[in-house]
Amino acid sequence: MGSATTHALSASAAALASAQVDLETARELFAAVRATGDSSALSGALADHAAEPAARASLVAAVFASLSPAAQSVLRTVAGERWSNAADLVAGIEDLAVRAVATSEQADVEGELFQVIRVIAENPDLELALGARLGDASKKVDLITRILGSSVREGTLLIVTSIVEHPRERRVRAALQRAIGVVATQRGRTIATVRSAVPLTEAHRQRLADSLSRTYGMPVAINVVVDPEVVGGIRVQIADDVIDGSISTRLADLRSRLAG
Repeated sequence: MGSATTHALSASAAALASAQVDLETARELFAAVRATGDSSALSGALADHAAEPAARASLVAAVFASLSPAAQSVLRTVAGERWSNAADLVAGIEDLAVRAVATSEQADVEGELFQVIRVIAENPDLELALGARLGDASKKVDLITRILGSSVREGTLLIVTSIVEHPRERRVRAALQRAIGVVATQRGRTIATVRSAVPLTEAHRQRLADSLSRTYGMPVAINVVVDPEVVGGIRVQIADDVIDGSISTRLADLRSRLAG
């Protein structure tokens, strides 16, 4: 990500924070992702450094006239910023749509997205169907909607279906993982992926979350993966940090020392 895009994202996120957004705003921003992502002419014009910011804002007003004032306001800020390239601009609008969901939806969106990722990972046929480049996008959306049903909240389903419908050359799981990070950032916390041989009790999860929050100086949300290969103990990953207290790792270290 170039420095121009980093600055543009920051300014656009600030514009979103000052706007009155709800799930409908998020839905409109996802529609803007599809419109700009499907039209290289539109995304290129909005990211054109040579064009005056006022001209780019006028283009937003013309193309997205049917959207709400809140969505248009955010998109005008996007168009007025300097992005490293058109692809970054499209990705930036998607980030803003996800942030809008995080702002308006009170549910555990990160946890629900994580469970969707697990469902896809554990069903190779589903992942293949969602990732097929020649498949009908609307049928993919219908498929994942039927599978998830009422197991996730409206905001989570909006993120999932929008990414499935418009993955932009990405693997769906990778795009959903990024969305988790965006939601967590918007809510001022980070995510810990915990691998354990058995499910953690709610009390254990809370103690672990509290301990990690003190260590990292910010709220930490816990996503648990039950993994029999861990054998005992837990393995925690936060971004690039790994805390491995599993028995399997200790046994592997012991075997390595004995072999050496």
